[in-house]
Amino acid sequence: MRGCSVLCDPSTGKWAALLLRQWDGERGMMTELCDIKCGREAIAEFNAPYITEPFRMKGDKWVGVRVDGNCDEQVVFRLFDRALNSSKRYGATIVLASELPKPQSKRSVETPLPVRVTVSVPVRKYIPRKIQEMSMLYEYGDGSMRQRSKNFFTQGKFMEDYEDNQPWYGDYHRYFPTYHDLRLAELRGYFTWRTQLRKGNYQPIAASLAYIYVYELLNGIGADSPEDSLRKLKEFETEYIDSGIGDSDMRRNLHRWMAELAIIKNVKPETAALYFDEKEAAQDKALIILENPDRYGSGEIFCALCEMTTVRLKKSPVITKHGEEGTRLFAELWRYMLVNMTTESGNFFNMCFGTLRELRWHPLCNAVYWHPEPYADAEYVLNENHSFFCKDGLWYERTYPRVYFIREILNDFCHEADRLLRVYLKTGRPLKQRASAAWAAPYISAFIEADRQAKIEAAKPKITIRFSQLEQIRQDASVTRDSLLTEEEMTEAEEIEASPANAYDELTSDLLNEVQLKIMSMLLSGESVRPFINENHLMPSVLADEINEALFDEIGDTVLECDGENLSLIEDYTEDIKELLGGQYGGE
Repeated sequence: MRGCSVLCDPSTGKWAALLLRQWDGERGMMTELCDIKCGREAIAEFNAPYITEPFRMKGDKWVGVRVDGNCDEQVVFRLFDRALNSSKRYGATIVLASELPKPQSKRSVETPLPVRVTVSVPVRKYIPRKIQEMSMLYEYGDGSMRQRSKNFFTQGKFMEDYEDNQPWYGDYHRYFPTYHDLRLAELRGYFTWRTQLRKGNYQPIAASLAYIYVYELLNGIGADSPEDSLRKLKEFETEYIDSGIGDSDMRRNLHRWMAELAIIKNVKPETAALYFDEKEAAQDKALIILENPDRYGSGEIFCALCEMTTVRLKKSPVITKHGEEGTRLFAELWRYMLVNMTTESGNFFNMCFGTLRELRWHPLCNAVYWHPEPYADAEYVLNENHSFFCKDGLWYERTYPRVYFIREILNDFCHEADRLLRVYLKTGRPLKQRASAAWAAPYISAFIEADRQAKIEAAKPKITIRFSQLEQIRQDASVTRDSLLTEEEMTEAEEIEASPANAYDELTSDLLNEVQLKIMSMLLSGESVRPFINENHLMPSVLADEINEALFDEIGDTVLECDGENLSLIEDYTEDIKELLGGQYGGE
């Protein structure tokens, strides 16, 4: 050690900096070091290789500075300003140099610096008065993010209408950048870029400086209202990001901040929806549909399923080959699952997506944003299953959090549905069943069987016959017939009525042949017709179709069913058939 000097606060006498001079044997020259009482966070804040742990002093309030050719003069002066904690106080003017005159003594001496030391300094660049006044507004405080945000807001409002004409084209990288972090050239370059941008002339600039403009609008700097801020942020996205000038990675943060600003400023939900993240908005809509499927059509339900699952349902042959029918089946199956699969925690929807939860929400926490007063109690409904509310100054989000989704359940269900519906419709390449999806098969199979039966019922002719009125119809018809018959025809009719058996034979011979009459007789008597069918080498399905067709005009519906080998009477029409056949069959 060859010597040291102390810089004291002129008003308190407390040490603000310790300047050290020592011999560097490896380099063969005198080196200059400095410990500055500006807060240990300066190491991470400035991220400069010449700012290190302190060399001599102890404690979190001190940092070390190695003064050499790589040292940034303006940064070191800023650290001295911070150490004195006010740029309004008188202090010492320090000149940093790489060489100093050789000391007269080897003994370390502490020499208090006077309040003002007049030494030769390099000529500084011109600093606009407005920027000088802005720098005077900075308060170091505790150095927290909240303090930095407050300074940004105060300085930004002060510089709200400032314009400059000193372009700067360098590169700059920093998280949460503020005016105070910039060198003079960078600061003037930013304000020059902003001047042109406000005139509609969008030009490239380092991404970190573009973020400063976004922070300004979030804080209402350069905007008349929250709606105006949102409009200008959207314009920035279109003219700067979409045009390819800016960094496309900004878009995700930009969308998040715009939506959060709309919520905390109580902008109309329909306006906020314009800026909300498209993916999140689509999922919200899908959840509303899947939770309330009875309010929506099959197409909407199917699209909601596609939105929430990773199974490629739209590529399934159930959809590509069967169109609306395939869409209907997927939608009806989802409705079926919500009704028939329930647990203690809720229905199938809850199994897949959980329940509504209220979680702490921190709007604009990853942006430089200042809100001076505690938030007032508020309620903001974005849509029916996604809302926000503030209570006692704290914000909360009420929604279905994505972290609680169990997509494996939904994906297994969709895969198994696709597999079994392909079998049902006899379409596409068969899919292999997943072991994890075995739980879904019984539900889906039950739905398919119910749909199959519904189609069979729908295919039956729906004709309503009031059999209680048939007798009156017959009597009326008989009177009408008698009035139209000639005397000769009346005589023939009387002869027929006198011989009922002959009348029956004529009626039935017109409707059924001998074999068909035999079949109907056996069925009405409760006998099995299968031996008779086999002996006569008949086809049950053909017999059923022929008899159903022959009796359709009289009965108005299908009277026989065929399961492939056996025939059976439909019980509802047994009495009508007996009456039609004159009571001569069926054991009467």
